[in-house]
Amino acid sequence: MNYLKTYFISLLVFLGIDSIWLTQISPSIYKHYIGYLLSSNPNLIAALAFYLLYIAGLVYLVVLPALKNKSAKQALIGGAVLGLISYATYDLTNLAVVDKWPLAISIIDMAWGTTLTGVSALLTYKIIRKISK
Repeated sequence: MNYLKTYFISLLVFLGIDSIWLTQISPSIYKHYIGYLLSSNPNLIAALAFYLLYIAGLVYLVVLPALKNKSAKQALIGGAVLGLISYATYDLTNLAVVDKWPLAISIIDMAWGTTLTGVSALLTYKIIRKISK
């Protein structure tokens, strides 16, 4: 399996889904709960670094093993677990150290990370299986 092809497809899938969340769904939620913390000029270099690193982890830890084992279930569950752990690291740390960090944001964000990563892993798995036939 070509790692770079899998990486690129995973990146496109993840960004495609997350862009809907970031532009259509989450802005009003985040503005309501943590608007006082939001930057009017997000650090795009940091965001890019997150996406590039996170997708590398997703492909290496979840998608490639699922492809090797021919298991869509492994892709979905592995992605969901990785998403929960990764997003919980951020959200629970914020809950622990950021004054007045809302519990609701942590719950919403962890649910999103779990869903986004699980679905992205599954879709990447299915796309790679389809184009590799």
